[in-house]
Amino acid sequence: MFSIKAVLLDAERQQHQNEKLRLCMWKLRNIFYDAEDVIDNFKCEALRKQDAISHPVINNLKVRVLGSCCLPLSFSSKMSHKIKDINRRLGELATEWNSFALSQCNDSRHVFRRETISFVDSSDVIGRDEDKENIISMLMKPSEDQNVPVIPIVGLGGLGKTTLDQLAFNDDRVTSLFPLKIWICVSEEFDLSRLLKLIIQSVNKEERCDDSTLDALQARLRSLLNDKKFLLVLDDVWNENKAKWVELRNLLRSTDGFSPSKIIVTTRTLKVASIMSSIPPYELKGLRLEDCLTLFTKWAFNDGDERHYPNLIRIGEEIVKKCKGVPLAVRTLGSLLFQKTDESDWIYIGESEIWRLEQHENDILPVLKLSYNHLPSHLQRCLAFLSLYKKDEIYSSDRVICLWMANGLLEHPKQNQEWEDVGKRYLNELQSRCLIEMGHDFGLVFTFKMHDLVHDLALDVSQKECKTVNSETETDDENVRHLLLCDEKLVGVPRVLEEMKNVRTVIIQDALKGSRTTHESLINLCVSNFKYLRALEIRQSLLTALPNSIGTLKHLRELDLVGCWIIDELPRSFDKLRSLQSLNLGDTGLKQLPDSVQRLIELRHLVITITATHLKEIRAGCWTSLQYLELRYCMELECLPEGMQYLKSLRTLVLGGCVKLVSLPRSLKFLTKLEHLEIVMCHRINLKMEPEEEEDKDLQLSLKTLSLIGLLALGDLPRLLLQGSSTLQ
Repeated sequence: MFSIKAVLLDAERQQHQNEKLRLCMWKLRNIFYDAEDVIDNFKCEALRKQDAISHPVINNLKVRVLGSCCLPLSFSSKMSHKIKDINRRLGELATEWNSFALSQCNDSRHVFRRETISFVDSSDVIGRDEDKENIISMLMKPSEDQNVPVIPIVGLGGLGKTTLDQLAFNDDRVTSLFPLKIWICVSEEFDLSRLLKLIIQSVNKEERCDDSTLDALQARLRSLLNDKKFLLVLDDVWNENKAKWVELRNLLRSTDGFSPSKIIVTTRTLKVASIMSSIPPYELKGLRLEDCLTLFTKWAFNDGDERHYPNLIRIGEEIVKKCKGVPLAVRTLGSLLFQKTDESDWIYIGESEIWRLEQHENDILPVLKLSYNHLPSHLQRCLAFLSLYKKDEIYSSDRVICLWMANGLLEHPKQNQEWEDVGKRYLNELQSRCLIEMGHDFGLVFTFKMHDLVHDLALDVSQKECKTVNSETETDDENVRHLLLCDEKLVGVPRVLEEMKNVRTVIIQDALKGSRTTHESLINLCVSNFKYLRALEIRQSLLTALPNSIGTLKHLRELDLVGCWIIDELPRSFDKLRSLQSLNLGDTGLKQLPDSVQRLIELRHLVITITATHLKEIRAGCWTSLQYLELRYCMELECLPEGMQYLKSLRTLVLGGCVKLVSLPRSLKFLTKLEHLEIVMCHRINLKMEPEEEEDKDLQLSLKTLSLIGLLALGDLPRLLLQGSSTLQ
């Protein structure tokens, strides 16, 4: 599987030039998924055996049988046939695949080489006057530093960073301030020798230094720049290796204490900006709508012709809104419509997804795709997965991370890290690369959005694995792995779903607007058809119960039933969902949490709403992997359950809206990994918890954040927990 994954990386980069390779790649990708499923079957069988040993009271005979032989004969036989079938399919594919002469790639990503120039006709640039003045103001500001000050301009591909650079570079005030101006398009690998040659040749056009050693190049550069006040533009920088930048910076630094020179850097990532500069980056924003419309008109018509086509201008206004302020997208769509005066052409562009339109090398999607190509493969898969949601979706970090985990998209955690930490790091990396935009930070979770054009990019690269289905969807695709069911008028199960077998994720959106019978049919179809389902989300549904057959979904890792307020109990088969990692039962009508949920030893994320006054005691050996526990609107709950001390892995405890809860148990002092404690709108709670026993003096707790909101009866803080936590932030 590792070999297949490595070859697929090379195939993905070449597939767009070769339709035969693209089809062949899909065959191999499907074999890869089937191999993943076989391995997952062994994991599930191991969990079944572990569960039987951990709960011997249920079936002593089963334990004795499992103890004497590793795997049931029927399971071994079934897996044997599956493995043979996979090997057969690989053998059939091998001859065709080898004809493409692909190599096993490591996962280092390189941007494709690009060239930019320093000249721009300012009359072609719309809406960047204020940004230009801001950059020039930063250039004219004196500095007192031996290092050459660096001004980073950061933004999404296509926003116009290079254009802004060109405007400032060619301004008369800048020319008079900097006698020597140098423009370098860095683009590909940040190679010191190559950059030195480009800078030297830019200063002295006649100089040739192809055979020069690195030592000779640095000596020549120092002599050329000595005592000169220069402006150096490093356009399109991707380098995230600080050591490489320091090498170049040291050759540019002043020898007399301060540098009058300046450097402008354009980059798509905040990490590059922070490596190269100590000042906050200039984050370029999108153009205003009226500026976008002016720019669109400039590219869609010859000068003045737009006056003859007011009907097209009205359609153009809607087309421009799709671009969300990105000038290169405006230019791309304007160019596509140049000299086209038929309304049907304009309506087609207006109604089409940008990623489906034909584009050239310097149009918006290929330019944006450079950012995707530069991502490591694990981030590529995670970004593509986000295309499952609709545009303008407000994503929640915890939900996205749970879905990534469920589908095995996260790398294995390093020492002292958990899977959730890996997911947060991925989101931070995507944000650093301007591929997602942060929204509200709520402390434990945060929201974020994707620019519509990045969503188009994600749709393009998801390779039809993610699909939105409604009552009008007709075409089936065996490659679909992740489904969003989204239709306010959904009546009955879309027939196309009955043909699908390989689906791993199902999200039912706007569930409250559908009918109860439709949702019951959908759940039954998911259970019967999607045997390898890993994630199921059905929020705000009118479902009265889950079917008992849900226990057959042994690969299910995430189940989200938030707001299913009519569901008051879980089916008997629930303990068979042994792979479950995330279970959200918030805002349900559940009377009590059954014993079957405590047997889910893989559970890491649990949200509960119950109507009972007490939760059942937590037994030793249960929920040993639990990282996050939230009790939400348990309106009758009077105390936390006995046995909290057994939650040895718990890092986050949230109590929200439990209005009859009066205190916390002292057993929390045994939760040495607890980092976050949040208590909200628990009106009767008093947190008085004093150190008492001798053993309380040397507690080694890990509490980092304590959030208390709307606690009307609060008289004391939990000194026992606070004094035992030297980690409090």
